[in-house]
Amino acid sequence: MPLFSEEHALLRKTVNQIIDKHINPHVDEWEAAGAFPAHEVFKLFGDQGLLGLKYPEEHGGGGLDYSYTIAMAEELSNINCGGVPLAIGVQTDMCTPALARFGSDYLKKEILEPSISGDLVGCIGVSEVGAGSDVASVKTHARKDGDDFIINGGKMWITNGYQADWMCCLVNTVEGAAPHKSKSLIVVPLDAKGVDRSTKLDKLGMRSSDTAQIFFEDVRVPQRNLIGQEGYGFIYQMLQFQEERLWGAANSIRAIERMLAATIEYTGQRQAFGQSILDNQYVHFKLAELATEAEALKALVYRTTELYVGGQDVAKLASMCKLKSGRLCREVGDWCVQFHGGMGYMNESFVVRGYRDGRLVSIGGGADEVMLGIICKLMGTLPKRAKK
Repeated sequence: MPLFSEEHALLRKTVNQIIDKHINPHVDEWEAAGAFPAHEVFKLFGDQGLLGLKYPEEHGGGGLDYSYTIAMAEELSNINCGGVPLAIGVQTDMCTPALARFGSDYLKKEILEPSISGDLVGCIGVSEVGAGSDVASVKTHARKDGDDFIINGGKMWITNGYQADWMCCLVNTVEGAAPHKSKSLIVVPLDAKGVDRSTKLDKLGMRSSDTAQIFFEDVRVPQRNLIGQEGYGFIYQMLQFQEERLWGAANSIRAIERMLAATIEYTGQRQAFGQSILDNQYVHFKLAELATEAEALKALVYRTTELYVGGQDVAKLASMCKLKSGRLCREVGDWCVQFHGGMGYMNESFVVRGYRDGRLVSIGGGADEVMLGIICKLMGTLPKRAKK
């Protein structure tokens, strides 16, 4: 039975109608501004039921399986930048999965449902200045005071952070516990007293996605904002990462295909030494090789999705998808820039934006080296001293 159906095709059509009418006409302006109107854009998708495809209908979701999320992730790469798709992915697959799975009825009503409808913008707060891929090293902490948590610390490289209404924040709450058992996920309203998000970060790529450094100074949050059980935050975040990594790989597929298509078109028109650039065997052989790698990535993503929908643990395969997509984004982007020659170094070139934006895939959500470590561990190939 095929992974995708006529219903998936209709979903893809709806996503592209929004992109063509409401997103792509403004992308260049948003890239120059360093941000896009997240509330306005998210509401467009929320009104069409696209921000909660996999979540229960009782909370405003679509009640659909994860294959629909993958189909949407692919189509979002028809947006002419990486920043807007990334921001949407944060909302749908990075800051809400744990909330939907483990959150209380109160949090689902107050935070999840308006996030699915597009009325609230969320972000995920894991990385810190001294803790990126090393999640166990997170230092931000919360102590109990009456019915509240009081949070101190800070988060770094927070996508949507400048505009978000709330953060799914990983903090230390259990004193003296092991790093993997000391953490909890807490919903932090970003308009709370003591939240400072005035530091907007300037990035290599993903220019239209606002990214902030956020500081917490005695931020008081009700204990009812705890997601699930106290001390289970690390486990919940690892589960969120699984969907984040698979989403990121799926979102890379179309971006890679579009860069290759743009390069084929340009090199077919560009003349040098009496023939088109594309007529050089080295060029068209390399493009054929890269297209083959893109198809292999797609097959891996689809297989992983199929197994995930079937209820299987796909931690190893999702890590492989993430690793392969990040490296292929880098390789394809580099070759496409190279084959564009001087035009490939101009910001006006489509492949330049893809080259810059795609570089993040090997860093965000766990760097390549972390993916390799996970894969090795699950393959049983780590040295004995590294398994402790």
